[in-house]
Order: sequence, then structure tokens, then C-alpha cells
Amino acid sequence: QVQLVESGGGSVQPGGSLTLSCVASGLTLDDYGIGWFRQAPGKEREGVSYLSRSHTFYRDSVKGRFTISTANAKNTVELQMNGLKPEDTAMYYCAAERSGLAIPTIPASFHSWGQGTQVTVLS
Repeated sequence: QVQLVESGGGSVQPGGSLTLSCVASGLTLDDYGIGWFRQAPGKEREGVSYLSRSHTFYRDSVKGRFTISTANAKNTVELQMNGLKPEDTAMYYCAAERSGLAIPTIPASFHSWGQGTQVTVLS
């Protein structure tokens, strides 16, 4: 059974940094694609970043500021977020899918989800 647990959220000033972690169990990261999504109140869930053996994705608004990476020894996917802006405020979720070829902006492509971690960038 796949389980994902996010951590690392918090409140920061604009321009600040946070590193989100997604610890995965019940899967081997090399065999899966992992996505980071976010959802702000009243808005749809949107794909932020995605990593698999063959693909890396960042949505345009976070390119150059966010970096996705794996710590395989820890079965963890991290999202390093720098230069945070108030519009980055949202609940952030990690999600897993088996193909490694998912459309990273479509939540329905992913079969397992974590519980989320809140990121708040003060304005």
C-alpha cells in the first residue's frame, strides 16, 4: 500500500525559502512518478512540479525558483522553494503514479496522495 507523508510547510516572508518533503512508503521511487500539487482556497488544484526517471516538469510560475529532487536513500522527494511570493500560498500535496509518464498538471493522473502541508507567504 502506497503512503505519502508531506512535511516542511510553514509561514514565511516574501522572498523566503521552504523545503517540502514527501516521504514515500510502499513504492520504489525509481519506478514511480511523483508530483507536487497545490490548492489555494476557492481555486482548483494545480500541478507545480513532477519528477520521474524520464521527465521533469515545473509550471511556468515557479521555474527558476523551485527545484524538485529525490533522496533515494530516504525514499523522499523534496521541493526546494526559493523566492516565495504571496501567490504561492496554498496547501501543497505530493502524489504518486506508476507510469513515469503522467501529465503532471492533471490530478486524475495520480493514484495516491498525501495529506498536504500548508505554505503561507505573508503579504
